[in-house]
Amino acid sequence: MRILFITATRIGDAVLSTGLLDHLIRQYPEARLTVACGPDAAPLFAEMPNLERLIPMPKERWSMHWVRLWWSCVCTHWDLIVDLRKSAVPYILSSSRHHTLANSKEPVHRVRLIADVLDLPETPMPHIWIHQERRDEAARLLPNHRPTLAVGPTTNWVAKTWRPENFVALVERLTSPAGILPGAKVAVFGAPHERPQAQPVIDALPKDQVVDLVGRIDLLTVYACLERCAFYVGNDSALMHLAAASGIPTLGLFGPSSETFYAPWGWLAAVARTSESFETIFPKNFDHRSSGTLMDGLTVNAAEDEARKLWARASVRAA
Repeated sequence: MRILFITATRIGDAVLSTGLLDHLIRQYPEARLTVACGPDAAPLFAEMPNLERLIPMPKERWSMHWVRLWWSCVCTHWDLIVDLRKSAVPYILSSSRHHTLANSKEPVHRVRLIADVLDLPETPMPHIWIHQERRDEAARLLPNHRPTLAVGPTTNWVAKTWRPENFVALVERLTSPAGILPGAKVAVFGAPHERPQAQPVIDALPKDQVVDLVGRIDLLTVYACLERCAFYVGNDSALMHLAAASGIPTLGLFGPSSETFYAPWGWLAAVARTSESFETIFPKNFDHRSSGTLMDGLTVNAAEDEARKLWARASVRAA
C-alpha cells in the first residue's frame, strides 16, 4: 500500500499535521509513505517509520512546485492521498481514494480541522519521530543534574514577539526560590537567523544558568532537548508546537495571533494572552509585517500567573 501525505510549508503547521500522519502509520503498518512538504518542515519527517520518499517543495513562481510534485508522483498509483494544502494534485494523480482539508469558517483548532479530514472521532496528538541518537545528544546537552526551563523568545514576525526584558523577568521569577522551578537551568531555543531576537535574553541571564541552543542544533535534536525540559514558555511559534508535542507543560504567549486556531495542543498546554482580544489587536487589513511588537498588553504578572496554574495542573496529573 502506498500513501501520499501532502502537508504544510511552515514548521508549526507541519507539526500540527503529524498526529494525523501517526494515525495512518498505526492504521496501515505495512504501508509505504511519501511525504511532501516545505523544505523547512521536511526534517520533521526524516526519521518517521515506513518513509519511502520525502519530497521537499520549495515554493516557485507560477506554482511550479505543484507541477514538480505531480511529475514526481504521476508514475505511481496511490492507494490513499491526504492533501492538507487543498491543491489540485490529488485530482490529477491515479489514486483509489483521496481526502482534502476542508474550508471552514468555524472557530475550530487546526489540529481538530486536520483530524476531520479522515472523520476521526478523537483528535490525535501531534507526534514527532526521532532516533535514539537524538536523545543521546540531548542528554549530553541537557544532563539531568538540574531541571531545565525551556524558553522560546523568538518568532517569525515581530508583532508576535514579547519583549526580551519580559522574558528575562519571567525567567527570574520562575527559577527563583519561590518559583515553580527553583534553581533551574534555562535552555534558550531559536533558529540561526533568530539570534538577534534571542541574544538579549541570553545576555541578561547568569552564564552558569543559561544553555544557549539558538541555531546550534538541528530541528529533531531541538525536539529531543525539549523532551528533557520541565516546562516551556515562548511566543506563538513552531517551537511552541514542538514543545507541546513533546508532552512537557507548554505555555504559549499570544497577542496578534489566535489561540482559538493555534494554541499549543495537549493536556499540558495553556495560553497567556494580551489583555486585548485577537480581533481588537489584529483588525481587518492589518499588515503585521510593518508593525512592532503588539504583545505589550501581556504583563509579566499575567504570564507568571498562567505558568503557575499550568504547573499546578501538571503536578496533579503527574501525582
